[in-house]
Amino acid sequence: MAYIIAEPCIDTMDQACVSVCPVDCIHFDEGTDRTLFIDPNECIDCGACEPECPVNAIFAEDSLPAEWANFVEINALWFTDKAAARALVEAAKPA
Repeated sequence: MAYIIAEPCIDTMDQACVSVCPVDCIHFDEGTDRTLFIDPNECIDCGACEPECPVNAIFAEDSLPAEWANFVEINALWFTDKAAARALVEAAKPA
């Protein structure tokens, strides 16, 4: 199980979580992405990122609020199809 970055990160993108991740599994393309993404294949489920998020956007997958369930797919998709993940972010919260 991985941690998931959900809707509150969109357009906030505070990177405090990035600096505490021991495996560097939190990614984004600066200047392009509106949110950060956790690679589910790299995340070791340590939870170090969760308390660092100032907008409470990071959740253990089994604690993710139902209204943000689509962010499980969005986080994973970014690592195989960035354009599709960005389209889903836009659909979740239009700019």
